[in-house]
Amino acid sequence: MNRLHRLRAPLALAACAGLLAACSSGGGKTSSSQLVYTSVDATNPITAGAPMNPFNASGNYFPSYDTMQLGFDKQNPKDPDDFFPGLAASWTISSTGITVKLQPGAKWSDGTPVTPADIKLSMAIALTQGSATVGAGFLTQGLDVGSVTEVDASTVQIDQAAGGTNLNFARLVLGQYIVPSSVYGSLVPSSIWSTIDDLASADSATASAAVTKLNAIGKAVSAFSPAKDVSAGPFVIARVNPGSAELTRNPDFYALSKIVPSEVILRHFSGNSDIWGYMKSGELDSAPYTSMPTNILDSVLKTGYTRVDSASFVDAAIAFNESDAPYGQAAVRQALAYVIDRQAVTKVGEPVGGTAASDLTGMVESATKQWLTPSQISSLNPYSPDQTKAASLLTGAGFKKSGSQWLLPDGTPWKITLQTVSGFSDWNAAATVVSSELDSFGIPTQVKLTSDFATYKTDMAAGKYAVGFWLIALGPSASAAYQRLYGQDDGYTANANGTVTHADGGGNWQHTPTSYTVNGTAIDPGLLTAQLATLSATAQQTQVQQLALATNEQMPVIPIWDYTNVNFTYDKRFTDFPGASSPDINGLMYNQPGVWMMQGYVKAK
Repeated sequence: MNRLHRLRAPLALAACAGLLAACSSGGGKTSSSQLVYTSVDATNPITAGAPMNPFNASGNYFPSYDTMQLGFDKQNPKDPDDFFPGLAASWTISSTGITVKLQPGAKWSDGTPVTPADIKLSMAIALTQGSATVGAGFLTQGLDVGSVTEVDASTVQIDQAAGGTNLNFARLVLGQYIVPSSVYGSLVPSSIWSTIDDLASADSATASAAVTKLNAIGKAVSAFSPAKDVSAGPFVIARVNPGSAELTRNPDFYALSKIVPSEVILRHFSGNSDIWGYMKSGELDSAPYTSMPTNILDSVLKTGYTRVDSASFVDAAIAFNESDAPYGQAAVRQALAYVIDRQAVTKVGEPVGGTAASDLTGMVESATKQWLTPSQISSLNPYSPDQTKAASLLTGAGFKKSGSQWLLPDGTPWKITLQTVSGFSDWNAAATVVSSELDSFGIPTQVKLTSDFATYKTDMAAGKYAVGFWLIALGPSASAAYQRLYGQDDGYTANANGTVTHADGGGNWQHTPTSYTVNGTAIDPGLLTAQLATLSATAQQTQVQQLALATNEQMPVIPIWDYTNVNFTYDKRFTDFPGASSPDINGLMYNQPGVWMMQGYVKAK
């Protein structure tokens, strides 16, 4: 699967090759001495005409190439603050914030230094982009920056707002995009930090006014179109065409000696098949995770690509809108879990990069084994395919079968529309198997495709789908995994007094209840999830175990497969790529090749 499909332009420029290219993506001649690295950015597709702005929803920006962060996530499930250095050479984390030492010699591509003022501006902008927690809800995963202080010319201290207890604060800071104040400064009023202070006001009118002001600033920033790319990364955007983006090496980059390619070409793609085509013709020097069937894998390997597997903390699942009958009944969701054969679905949907989900806890299997005891794992319901159990659950819930079809308790025929996304080849292939299994069981099921993922998310938030594919278990931390089920996406808001409220709307399309009973004890999944952000890893175990057991019993989603992060490298033009034995391989493969290059990988062959 690829995640984003915002542009469907013809791939007219696909024939231009990478290293020693005879033509660039812009159609111009390049020197035979140039080292051109070609890939695709799976999370940031190209949108011709969109601004070079990381805060624009369709913006052309490419993290680790031209767009920098203070650090890049290593995906360490035991240490959420474990990052590769970015613009931050080092950092010290305290109970209230983080002190960052900038890279010596860090400069923008216009030759001016990266300063603490740039960091302060970038944190303020982040708070205009929906990252802040309104009303000082310090239990949540909001950024909640209270102050940014210049310690010296290369050191900056970033503190949580007073009362903040978010243990994920440092990783949130490290992961923010850093932009130059010389370009974005005029968009942000000098009074913005007073406005940010007002977010935590006990006076609701003051806090509400602050939200309005920040939203207005945020919209202006998002719409801004810089005249040119000013980058602190290893590359600078030279031009963007419908079929590709061309980036040239930034001579002012602080670690220029590590960056071998003189140019990077990032291809546009509108679906997995585009990436398969590039690889089969040997055009890409590396390719990110791309769902593919076995015959395509064989073809790619035959071309000469090397497969690099690493851990993925993502699970493909079927999710429900519980406000849409009959999916508010746990018995219905449990019955469907018994009908769907996850092994068979995974074999067709994700044969290369998927392992059928086994524990069904809302976390991937490897994470479940870290958090639950062997006894608890053995107590989990595996929901092995069993149509007899499914029928018993439905009959107990008032459903009846007439001939070969199941009827709802009111006597009307039960039909399912299973929603997925055009171009998501794994979801779509899997949906056909699920549809066939449900049809055979007596529930006619129609697969419907939404044109693109952005529309899919919008429609989901609007409650337009009763049943659809969804990504869950987005770790590596348990906190992040359960936020997906019982956090802001499900209408939960943490309040300053430590309580958590739950409301419809605002992106809450799952509509899960606010109370589950686990082993005779009532729990509030939203409250437990919010608490995870305030507890150390060792102190989270009770909450994680309760959430895992509740999720296994209630089945708010049916996990289908755990992903494996399958990347590909091609050593015909470059060598020294990260491999399976490389330190921090999970983090390297999670990030784009710009991070690999900053770490000293990717050399000329």
